[in-house]
Amino acid sequence: MTAPARARPLNVMIVGQAGRLQYEALLFALSLAHAPPRDQVRLFVAEPQPGPLWPQDPRILDAEVRDLLTEHGAIFLPFESRHFGQAYPYGNKIEALAALPEGEPFVFFDTDTLVLGDLASVPFDFARPGASLRREGTWPQIELYGPGYTATWTSLYDRFGLDFESSLDTGWPEEHWRRYLYFNAGFFYHQCPRRFGQRFLDYALEIRNDPPPELVCQSLDPWLDQIALPLVIHAFGGGRDALPEGLLDGAVTCHYRTLPLLYAREADAVVQRLEEIAAPHRVRQVLKQYEPIRRMVYQGRGAKARALFDRDDLPRREQAIRNRLKREGLWMR
Repeated sequence: MTAPARARPLNVMIVGQAGRLQYEALLFALSLAHAPPRDQVRLFVAEPQPGPLWPQDPRILDAEVRDLLTEHGAIFLPFESRHFGQAYPYGNKIEALAALPEGEPFVFFDTDTLVLGDLASVPFDFARPGASLRREGTWPQIELYGPGYTATWTSLYDRFGLDFESSLDTGWPEEHWRRYLYFNAGFFYHQCPRRFGQRFLDYALEIRNDPPPELVCQSLDPWLDQIALPLVIHAFGGGRDALPEGLLDGAVTCHYRTLPLLYAREADAVVQRLEEIAAPHRVRQVLKQYEPIRRMVYQGRGAKARALFDRDDLPRREQAIRNRLKREGLWMR
């Protein structure tokens, strides 16, 4: 299946700011530049601006990082943090959507993602939004005497006037987390960033400021974006089957989360892409400033992490991989 021809390039957005994200953003941009046809994709690096919700300047201030991003096709997209900021930086992906061109389809990616193939070939149906299904049952955390999955999620669908029953995957039994619409927010897409972003913001703020009683025992940090996201996608007619399997979080992109996890569990092609884009001398001089990249990629700790695991027989839960890496002194971010 191939994507229909587009009259304009596909708008792709990541968030970049000082610290770890600037280096991840550079890796994303480098990987995208190595995945032709490059002229069919526009990369926006959304950058929060200084303001009262940021105690320090959040912008990318390293001139070499900015130059490399620009040279590899990135367009800096400033946006204001009015609701989240340092207190909840995951909210950047929500507030930044308002700065994208209105009425133009978009795809958002977390910066800890590598592009492996042609994004323009992915058959997005932007009228039916979707998001990443590479997730575990991280929310809600069910308490012994508290509400279950059904009661918790029903309270949220009712709050926003959404049909709960049509969101269920009835192939899974009651109170199994997979029965309920739940995504990782590592990528999502829609036909209009302003409409999607405003709905995302409205839902997230309502859940944060006035949660239903069923959420009284639930933590919203860091899960708020992933609680609101399935509600937004369902409200716009999307769902878990909106995109063919095996493309995003597969052959075309890899959401690696952290470099130790990348080396431990991802395919050889992902490691090869990472090490290829990180190899040029000028890129190396910039990336080695970030300790996890310096140690994992350039000093060989990634190879040590990779040798600990059999990619054909990985632990079922990510936490088990993390724990093994920590025991071996190979966990860093």
